[in-house]
Amino acid sequence: MAGRNIYMDNNATTPLHPDVREAMSEVLDIYGNPSSLHWFGRKAKNMIETSRARVADLIGASPDELIFVGSGSEANNTVLSIFACHPKGCDGCRQGRNGIVTTSIEHPCVIETSKCLEIKGTPVKYVKVDRYGKVDMEDLENSIDDGTGLVSVMMANNELGTIQDVKAIARMVHEKGALFHTDAVQAVGKIPVDVRDIDADFLTMSGHKVYGPKGIGALYVKKGVPFCPMIRGGHQEMGRRAGTENTIGIVGMGKAFEMRFIEMESEEKRLMELKTNIIRGIERDIPDVTFNGHPEDCLPGTLNVSFGGAEGESVLLALDLEGISVSTGSACASGSLDPSHVLLATGLDIALAHDSIRISLGRENTEQDVERLMEVLPGIVDRIRSISTAYEKKAL
Repeated sequence: MAGRNIYMDNNATTPLHPDVREAMSEVLDIYGNPSSLHWFGRKAKNMIETSRARVADLIGASPDELIFVGSGSEANNTVLSIFACHPKGCDGCRQGRNGIVTTSIEHPCVIETSKCLEIKGTPVKYVKVDRYGKVDMEDLENSIDDGTGLVSVMMANNELGTIQDVKAIARMVHEKGALFHTDAVQAVGKIPVDVRDIDADFLTMSGHKVYGPKGIGALYVKKGVPFCPMIRGGHQEMGRRAGTENTIGIVGMGKAFEMRFIEMESEEKRLMELKTNIIRGIERDIPDVTFNGHPEDCLPGTLNVSFGGAEGESVLLALDLEGISVSTGSACASGSLDPSHVLLATGLDIALAHDSIRISLGRENTEQDVERLMEVLPGIVDRIRSISTAYEKKAL
């Protein structure tokens, strides 16, 4: 193994930004409960509100529209649970519109929660996507009816990087009288996001996808839309999420979003150049390759590719031995032997779905990292294919 370890799995999680690390270390001694009225409590509360404003600034929201939660998964579960309430227990259901429409390529926390709600009696429909992972707008329109209360469509897919036209989707949803939620965990901080322009009713964010800490997320809730807390108890977060606030995590997320405001535009261009160089190198040096996801409407640092006849997990492990970390899909689905539900939903056959890896670049990746990847990747794929009966049959 030559040189430093190279991390190319930034869609799973990101390293702490140095400024985030410093901000979090400075708040370690601010241990007061933010709900307490004494100096220690007020100090913690002020730090939380400063961070809330920083997160709000990046997405064009008002600070009082943001709720801090434990993760993006909690935020998504919170939104979906609103529409599973008893009709007398939640404004979101009082007119009988408690159905949910989502897509076949959502993050597992949306898919699995939707399946659970179905078992409990909530009507759920799953919209198809095309071969690039773009939502089938006709299928979406046909899926929304008078019983639909919420449509949930992720802004950018965590495996493919494909970006949806959430503005057009929100307009369609509102015209049909439903509310719109977008899981923007992979989008916020990587591409410009403006909740006013999108006209989202709910929007999910996470700290650790943008060089902040794990264990902290945020949920945007537009003023005036129905809301029902998933976690009840105290009055924290304006009565919308009980539990003593994670001051250190919130400060870290606030600083991360502040740094994204400063660095995002230049990094977006740089990551796109790095990804383009990887694509060109693969096309030049490796035959029988399928690129997954939209070629243009895609996150700048995300590349999903299938090497026919070279099983993705084998490629991952071989790269790991060379000091290069990539993924075979969603980190939340790791450990499963099943092929990616996202890739299958695009119509990719099972074999190619098994043969895929995801490369997700971040702020610490360099052109030298790309050069190192392309030094070893062609040989790895060739070696794995040389012992693959399936690929030998294909080559014949």
